[in-house]
Amino acid sequence: MTEQLLTDFEEQVASLTLIPSDGGVFEVTVDGELVFSKKQLGRHATYEEVRDAIRARVGG
Repeated sequence: MTEQLLTDFEEQVASLTLIPSDGGVFEVTVDGELVFSKKQLGRHATYEEVRDAIRARVGG
């Protein structure tokens, strides 16, 4: 998923940070704003969900 995101948003991404965690937490934030949370939904995201959540935040 990371490689796809970098390809799709290469013009908008200044940096990307992956933070390992325990317990299967998967959260995506854009400029400090949470745009997807596996913990809140109780399931993993599809690539399209993450991509669309980022697009809604940054455009593109």
